[in-house]
Amino acid sequence: MKILLHEYLKKHHISYRKAAILTGISKSTLFDISSGKIDPKMGSMEKIAKGLNTKISNLYDSPYK
Repeated sequence: MKILLHEYLKKHHISYRKAAILTGISKSTLFDISSGKIDPKMGSMEKIAKGLNTKISNLYDSPYK
């Protein structure tokens, strides 16, 4: 499944800097996740979803949505 973090941030007008503050995950790590450089653990994705006040499913491209 593709991670849609970049698309989510863009759609909601959230900068990587603000997302880092909201999630507690560094800006560079968020960028690496969104660009596919690193494969995040489920715990990291849960932390991102919680910080952005969204469902974790909104951060993934899935045919089961």
